[in-house]
Amino acid sequence: MQFVAAPVRLSTADDTFEVEFSARLHWSADTDAAIEQRVAGILADVRERGDAAVLEYTQRFDGLHAQGLPSLELKASELQAAFDGLPAAQRDALTAAAARVRRYHEAQKKANGESWSYRDDDGTLLGQKVTPLDRVGIYVPGGKAAYPSSVLMNAIPAHVAGVQDIIMVVPTPQGTKNPLVLAAAHVAGVTRAFTIGGAQAVAALAYGTQTIPKVDKITGPGNAYVASAKKHVFGTVGIDMIAGPSEILVLADGSTPAEWVAMDLFSQAEHDELAQSILLCPDAAYIDQVQSAIDRLLPQMPRAEIIAKSLTGRGALIHTRSMEEACEISNRIAPEHLEVSSREPHRWEPLLRHAGAIFLGAYTSESLGDYCAGPNHVLPTSGTARFSSPLGVYDFQKRSSIIEVSEQGAQSLGRIASVLAHGEGLQGHARAAEMRLKS
Repeated sequence: MQFVAAPVRLSTADDTFEVEFSARLHWSADTDAAIEQRVAGILADVRERGDAAVLEYTQRFDGLHAQGLPSLELKASELQAAFDGLPAAQRDALTAAAARVRRYHEAQKKANGESWSYRDDDGTLLGQKVTPLDRVGIYVPGGKAAYPSSVLMNAIPAHVAGVQDIIMVVPTPQGTKNPLVLAAAHVAGVTRAFTIGGAQAVAALAYGTQTIPKVDKITGPGNAYVASAKKHVFGTVGIDMIAGPSEILVLADGSTPAEWVAMDLFSQAEHDELAQSILLCPDAAYIDQVQSAIDRLLPQMPRAEIIAKSLTGRGALIHTRSMEEACEISNRIAPEHLEVSSREPHRWEPLLRHAGAIFLGAYTSESLGDYCAGPNHVLPTSGTARFSSPLGVYDFQKRSSIIEVSEQGAQSLGRIASVLAHGEGLQGHARAAEMRLKS
């Protein structure tokens, strides 16, 4: 079957650019009302019936039949066996990727993840205590594909942060377990793992059941049902983010082989028909070369149908007046993945303010960041990079303020507090401070 990928061609010089660009960029994060209703029912049922409800939905949605939920827990020995049974090349690649991800997140923790304090001249101690969460749940997608890299990216920063219990849930439709996913759980330090998925898995983690312990935070991507469930349980537990379809934006000056850029666009388009791949470039002839490369390479791709639908439905090849203008448009988009495919990537990097991850230079394909460069691949999508950050050690820590007021400090601070508390009409606050004054 012949597939055609026709990303829309736009030019910032055209009068209609803003309208056409906005239409192409728009993606609604609003969840379908029917999904919301179904998810709410699943969450309520799991909260009420625990294990029995999780088991029922797992049988219905994954076709996985079991006598009880404990039988769906993966033993540590099974994870170890999955790792030992991998081909040497996969085992070595997994170990190397995990080491790089761990090294990066250990550096992240040292940079700003430690407790600190100082004393005022009057002896008052002020500071902040940084402690890890007790227990987290990581959701690993397992419906359309298997993602061992997601295990590494969610579990390792939690492990580095000091989380003691890391509970993994992963759907295994028809009972098919992916050895790489199990091996990654072994390598990354997952504490317990269950072969369940969907909204019912999110509910089990959030509320706890007879078998699955309640966690403090849930991280990891999933389908629309998982995203909706995470939104529903936020407040009962913490969550990382509500992730939308994957995105890549390539800023190109025309110096990178067109085939490389075409394949980089494919690398996100192959995820999902709703994924978005955009090229911004001031060289119209180069854009033509990229389109030709897309046409030439697409038939070779196993997921050609998905790529074609993604590029045609949401992709764009945009001719800009300059690289400076391309950077401005990039900041408006605030993409999940941003490649600066240029001879001088460090010339343009200072102009880029909003992106989940920035990949500098022609040799830095986004796929390296997905698997083994070291930084986390769980990134903000749908423009949320304007105000949020990649998953990291800091997502698995919390901060407690430390205050120890000396007798001398209580004399000055007490008078300040007294005045402000009386001003707010809170006499109990004021009296508590005043009782510590010497006169």
